[in-house]
Amino acid sequence: MKQTLIALAIVASFSAQADEGMWMPQQLPQIAQQLKAAGLKLDPSTLTRLTAFPMGAVVSLGGCSASFVSPQGLVITNHHCVYNSVAVNSTPQRDLLADGFLAKTMAEELPAAPGSRVFVTEEVTNVSTRVITPDVAALTGKARLDAMEKNQKILVAECEKDAGYRCTVASFYGGLEFYRIKQLEIRDVRLVHAPPGGIGKFGGDTDNWMWPRHTGDYGFYRAYVSRDGKAADYAKDNVPYRPKLWLRIAQDGVKEGDFVMALGYPGRTNRHRLPSEVAFTFDWNYPAFVKASAETLAVIERETKNDPAAHLKYAGQIASVNNYYKNRKGMIASYEGSDILARKTAEHNALKAWVAADPQRKAEFGADIEAVEKLIARRDADSRREFFLGYSVPRFLNSARTLYRLANERMKPDIERKSGYQERDLPRLASVIGGQDRTYDEKVDKALVLNFLKQYNAQPVDQHDAAFDGALGIGPGMSEAELKAALDRIYAGSHLQDKEVRTAWLTKTPQEFRASSDSFIKAAVAMYDADMKREAEEDELAGRIQKTYASTMKAKIAYMNSKGRAVYPDANSTLRVTYGNVKGRDYGADGTGSWTAFTTVKGVVAKHTGEGEFNAPARQLAAIRAKDFGRWADPKLKTVPVDFLATLDITGGNSGSAALNARGELVGLAFDGTLDSIISDWDFDPRATRDIQVDVRYILWNMEKVDHADNLLKEMGVL
Repeated sequence: MKQTLIALAIVASFSAQADEGMWMPQQLPQIAQQLKAAGLKLDPSTLTRLTAFPMGAVVSLGGCSASFVSPQGLVITNHHCVYNSVAVNSTPQRDLLADGFLAKTMAEELPAAPGSRVFVTEEVTNVSTRVITPDVAALTGKARLDAMEKNQKILVAECEKDAGYRCTVASFYGGLEFYRIKQLEIRDVRLVHAPPGGIGKFGGDTDNWMWPRHTGDYGFYRAYVSRDGKAADYAKDNVPYRPKLWLRIAQDGVKEGDFVMALGYPGRTNRHRLPSEVAFTFDWNYPAFVKASAETLAVIERETKNDPAAHLKYAGQIASVNNYYKNRKGMIASYEGSDILARKTAEHNALKAWVAADPQRKAEFGADIEAVEKLIARRDADSRREFFLGYSVPRFLNSARTLYRLANERMKPDIERKSGYQERDLPRLASVIGGQDRTYDEKVDKALVLNFLKQYNAQPVDQHDAAFDGALGIGPGMSEAELKAALDRIYAGSHLQDKEVRTAWLTKTPQEFRASSDSFIKAAVAMYDADMKREAEEDELAGRIQKTYASTMKAKIAYMNSKGRAVYPDANSTLRVTYGNVKGRDYGADGTGSWTAFTTVKGVVAKHTGEGEFNAPARQLAAIRAKDFGRWADPKLKTVPVDFLATLDITGGNSGSAALNARGELVGLAFDGTLDSIISDWDFDPRATRDIQVDVRYILWNMEKVDHADNLLKEMGVL
């Protein structure tokens, strides 16, 4: 009986549960029946067409998702996705983070943070056979990885013959399949509107990943192009981009039970990971990350406590670190005491048994399945050894290493350069390098480096990087005072904090780098050979892992298909569709009570304290108390809904994803999950998994009644 129950559990864990799955658009015909049964009123086949409605309106910000909501390039996304752009445009005298920002005219719109982009996906093509050609399939290790990269660069170069496009070749199913993604890259992005922090970040880190939630997590960008309609760098005479498609605002709000779907660019999930990867992540990697994140936040808080300008510079980093800090803590808590590892192990053993049961399958997959575990163990050991080193490098030393690598790569023909250093990469690289001083303060950076350098230096000698030690003039056994003195010397000897000096290095030759007396440049040159050697070793291992991992995934897909089940790939920042329903939860985080599907503005008043994270704007509170809800009140709730829960399968990168109703109309923006369900990145549980959307009615109510953004409401066709 026990064996039968285990077998049933294994089958159930392999099958896609209701609402589970971040599906590639081209996979949707496989689940068309489920989509229609769930309530979709559109023809599912329309969702496979990237230049048709509604997919053509959905864009990526290169880390967040977003959507066009007007014919003049207006883009809606989350407040936390525009947060850094608000921060870099803020000063102690004009604190846009606290007060919010609204451009009443296009002339008032502000440049977004350096490196900001809007990517419009137009084409996805399966290029697996062009990446893994018969010749490549015969290779292993670094030779395999180099040959694959060469093929990918050729594919990208072909695609980018169309000016203004950014093309990538993305890996799916652990390197088994490859798809070329063609995106229009809009480089002139401007901040249009962000509500006050007391709306957009209401509840702050206290409420992050929690329910009930009352956060108005929304903001607006606008995409600009040159007068001839081409992608261009920022220029005052650029004009708004005119998308072919944009989302319409739903006339009716959603109610519990309604069909919803989210269209966006989820970052990373790990549901196909091997048991050893699960164990390493939760037993070592995540705990180490949580500890380091807590220390990072404490150091920044200490160093910026009496320096408002420095605090603003690090506001974006604080928000990002806090987000992942709480996320990883939640995952660890969910993992502890669970049977996740046991089930993953049972699943993997069932796969191996299925492979071993057939001589042909054993010959094709058996050796790779055994080899991949040993290779991953080597990779994990490397990660442990280099963990503190990654935190111990001064920011401008990392910049110097990037710049010197660029100088060396520019000596090669473009097609032979390492990805990231080709001509196509230079505009973004220049933007990022040029804008670094806007998020940098020397005393903060030095304090962060010293904190982790002490821990790095306390490691055994065989875990040190000799080139790094030599470049900084440090070594095992040095006291904190000696380490600090070494840092003081290398920081004082560099001028890379000066934007003009720093950006000038973008075009200098290797000879000029080697002749420089700048301390960070000298350190980068001294570390270069060791950096290249380590990269080659990493590539050798990665190439061997790719071959065996892809084979393992091929076996897993065949196994699941033999049971009649479609297999969606783990998220990898490419366009996906997930669907579900507006739904509360019949038990709370402690296993008791229940969660309603909606929160309302009544909760804003109840949580408001007038300070810190719960400081709603006075004009918003006045409108709530006056019940000035206009047409945005829910007929059943009799007030304005703020956020709602749904069973959508999302993860990081989905932030800003359009939540659409059955007709493809905008009803909200996905922005978060709940703390006890974020483990779904690794293990989907349909009972617990809920994501959180800001209700579009709350967005529009704030825009009309609180911020008086009538110009934008008219542009979106609302007024």
